[in-house]
Amino acid sequence: MSAQQLPTRSAVEESLTWDLTPIFKSDEEFAAAFKKAQSEIPAAEKLQGTLKNGAESLLTAIEFMLESFRKLEIIYVYSHLKNDQDTKNAEYQAMHTKASNLATQVSSAFAWFDPEVLSLSDDQLAKYFKDEPKLEGYRHFLENITANRAHVLPAEQEALLASAEEIFDASSKTFSILNNADLKFPEVENEDGEKVQLSHGLYGQLLESTKRSVRKEAFEKLYSVFEQFQNTLAQTLSSHAKMHNYKASVRHFSSAREAALSNNHIPEAVYDTLITEVHEHLPLLHRYVALRKKMLGLDELHMYDIYTPLLGEPAIKYSYDKAQEKSLEALSVMGEDYLKHVHEAFDQRWIDVTENIGKRSGAYSSGSYDTNPYILLNWHDSLDQLYTLVHEMGHSIHSHYSRSNQPYVYGSYTIFLAEIASTTNENILTEYLLATETDPKVRAFVLNHYLDGFKGTVFRQTQFAEFEHFLHTEDQAGTPLTSNVLNEYYGNLNAEYYGPDVARDPEISYEWARIPHFYYNYYVYQYATGFSAAAALSKKIWNKEENALENYLNYLKAGDSDFPIEVMKKAGVDMTKADYLKEAFQVFASRLTELEELVAQLEK
Repeated sequence: MSAQQLPTRSAVEESLTWDLTPIFKSDEEFAAAFKKAQSEIPAAEKLQGTLKNGAESLLTAIEFMLESFRKLEIIYVYSHLKNDQDTKNAEYQAMHTKASNLATQVSSAFAWFDPEVLSLSDDQLAKYFKDEPKLEGYRHFLENITANRAHVLPAEQEALLASAEEIFDASSKTFSILNNADLKFPEVENEDGEKVQLSHGLYGQLLESTKRSVRKEAFEKLYSVFEQFQNTLAQTLSSHAKMHNYKASVRHFSSAREAALSNNHIPEAVYDTLITEVHEHLPLLHRYVALRKKMLGLDELHMYDIYTPLLGEPAIKYSYDKAQEKSLEALSVMGEDYLKHVHEAFDQRWIDVTENIGKRSGAYSSGSYDTNPYILLNWHDSLDQLYTLVHEMGHSIHSHYSRSNQPYVYGSYTIFLAEIASTTNENILTEYLLATETDPKVRAFVLNHYLDGFKGTVFRQTQFAEFEHFLHTEDQAGTPLTSNVLNEYYGNLNAEYYGPDVARDPEISYEWARIPHFYYNYYVYQYATGFSAAAALSKKIWNKEENALENYLNYLKAGDSDFPIEVMKKAGVDMTKADYLKEAFQVFASRLTELEELVAQLEK
């Protein structure tokens, strides 16, 4: 369906749209809630300076603050869902802008809270817990604030750091402007032989082209631009690493990594163990790359050959109705209660299904503690969309369990935990399809889908994590991070990861220059750990190992009631150890072996 043929929002069948009336029955009701929330902001400022007055004052401040954020979240979620369903609607654009501004105002009004809690000594807080039993319900909430007490500076120094935040972000913002606005890419030829302007989005599409000349030209011309600006981009990335190291140093952390992981109380062993295990299992990636070379019939495999489909279009497609059936069948292994909530998602219109003019692209799960965990899709009949549906359903059911089993203060969960639930669902779907599909071509496509996902999430994101750590440790050691240093290290690292069957294209040495994740703060490793944990968990659930499902549901219900590492231990995965990674690689190996055998059969 072309863009010109898309329906307007009003023309979409109601059953295929999400029902937002459980949040607010009308936009007028939203407006009234917005006005009330805005009017309560001054009361937050009046609480500033009261925490030293005793346990009751601390309890009052916590409860008022949490209630304020709870009201804000309902308002914000409604506005962004309304805006995303039709971004051309000026009324909902304005509504979402107002809600975003309100979020800034509320956050600013409570900016004093954490520093003021930290001004209370451990002895004072211990006395508060004794004096006011109701504070016990907020013990972990307060522990999250006080856990890094040793790294919090005196108020005057904290104020100086806060006021310099825009300066600290300068390198990241400069990269963003260069990468998204100022860098001009040359024209290339698409599959139809037409000249088109290369862009980041088009580059990803062209690398999947079945025409090798198309993806080769896109690859070479994109990196010719980054080669031209390599010195500038090395400076922005180097400065960004220096900023992380400086902030870690002044806060008395031993490294930028320790500082970053401390936000979620993640031991550095998790990071090191991931890299160690991935290196130990790189021969599996080399095998997969060799299979790709064989299936593509190439004498020499290049990095621009890594993303093109091996098997073309899948032999099966699913309508949305059929995808619902398949989702329910696949997820039945999760138990009756889990399945009941999947039915609710389908029957109570948690899902906005079809594409319409102005609708936000992509897919996501969203909501707040007091709303349904809504799902946005842009459906087209395909196997990929079935995977997207169960992925987002994983997020939504995780949210539903967390919110239904925890008080508001613990009703959310960290990014470290988020992708595990969604990817577990994807893995369960893969298990189901491999258990039910007998057509060799379908099975080969499913296996390839899984292996590509593993390659892109576990191997590739760990490669990024390793490079990111190199940046920070080399800067900390005083090494000038010139473009030559970055090019050499990244080129060698890429060659090590992909192995001898991939030609050493000089262009790939500049890939570091275009990855926005390197301007995050030790973020990407979580993709790899989450995917690996999901692979291990889904295998246990599918095989119906003792207590596997019960432990998994306990993880979904835990929300933010404990530190992420402890939550995962309850699910049966100790992410400080290597076991879950080894189990994930075993799954990868078994599926790679089956694909190799299927390819051999199909060639006969």
